[in-house]
Amino acid sequence: MTRRVAVLTFVVALLSPELHAQEAPRPISLDEAVRLAQRNAPVAVQARGQLRSMDASVRGAYAAFLPDVNLNMSRSWEGGTRTIQAGRPVDDQSPWSSSAGASFNLQLFDGGARFFEVRRARADQEAAEANDINQRFQIALDVKQAYYDGLAARESEAAARAQLEQAGLQMRTATARMAAGAATKSDSLRTAIQIGNAQLALITAQNALRTAEATLTRLVATSFPVTPAEDTLSPQQIALDSASLERIALEGPAVRRAAAAWQAARASQKAARTSYFPTINMSYSRGSNGPDLGYGWNDPFRYSSNLRFSASFPLFNRLNREEQRVTADVQEENAEAAMRDARFAARQQLSQFLGALRTAEARIAIQSASVAAAEEDVRVQQQRYAVGASRLLDLLTSQTELNNARAALIQARYDYRIAKAQLEALVGRSL
Repeated sequence: MTRRVAVLTFVVALLSPELHAQEAPRPISLDEAVRLAQRNAPVAVQARGQLRSMDASVRGAYAAFLPDVNLNMSRSWEGGTRTIQAGRPVDDQSPWSSSAGASFNLQLFDGGARFFEVRRARADQEAAEANDINQRFQIALDVKQAYYDGLAARESEAAARAQLEQAGLQMRTATARMAAGAATKSDSLRTAIQIGNAQLALITAQNALRTAEATLTRLVATSFPVTPAEDTLSPQQIALDSASLERIALEGPAVRRAAAAWQAARASQKAARTSYFPTINMSYSRGSNGPDLGYGWNDPFRYSSNLRFSASFPLFNRLNREEQRVTADVQEENAEAAMRDARFAARQQLSQFLGALRTAEARIAIQSASVAAAEEDVRVQQQRYAVGASRLLDLLTSQTELNNARAALIQARYDYRIAKAQLEALVGRSL
């Protein structure tokens, strides 16, 4: 029997990776992991870039009310011309010519399209801001999930080690009782199975911890591997009631982004109708040209000015305006439906996540008491089995109950952490 245990131990050592040859993961706090991920994640970089682009679009929408101003200067050489007088060539004019001028164009009326463009740009800007907040909290949710995966795996590893230690004690007791003739070989075989199960549970937990560490390292984008720091979970009552949470959820980043998209679609819808109005433009230009290389500094040019007003009204453009108007109407209706659905989704997710949080909180309290009771039961059964007052089957049943209670407690703690992180991502704030 000792030989079988040695073989199992060798298999465990063979399956475990040689971590001593790799760089040891560095502990990292949850806040630091979230901060690094929000700075380095590609989606966060894209969200910040989109926000910058929308800021530029707003400035461009306001700048559309300003005139276009142009300055021009040129110099050219065309070759001199000569005039023959009294049989002798005389230069008639300089081969060089220069010109200079300025002009600007201003649109006086466009049916209000520029005003609606400002509204649309500002709505897109607000949507980009909401998207930036939403992405930051979604990244935080991903980081917390990987972080809590690591904590749960570490708790499972500790539980597996306790299970392995308990199985080893049971094997020693069974071996001693078999040597004394008070137990059968079946007891020793069953304890060997328990040791194997505990070793497999330990391997599984260690692999889950390495996977969580690799995921967390990718999310925080550090040049060195990281691991979750020690964490003591103490469920805290959320200060806000359900009604307050619902009000905040309806103002969360996902709903804000949908509402801003609807406002942008409405502005585009109104802008599409401005194509039925005429446009009025004004332009002014002033310029001249001459042979002076100093652009009129030495020999002043004769300048000319031109002020022009123009109006345009398209009577028929092959139904392009109608097509654009219908497209804008459809986009506005789609955006309104999406905003309405975002509000319902926020209420649904709030009910789901809050229910999961409350349930996990109750499960933690119940499973904590169950683990304490199961540990005491195993201790009593171990003592009874050692003196021959109970069977090994009773001890193994108690041990199985303890293992299940520990696993249920770990899962409840994990579910509580995830539910709280999901709530924070939904409302866009820490709770």
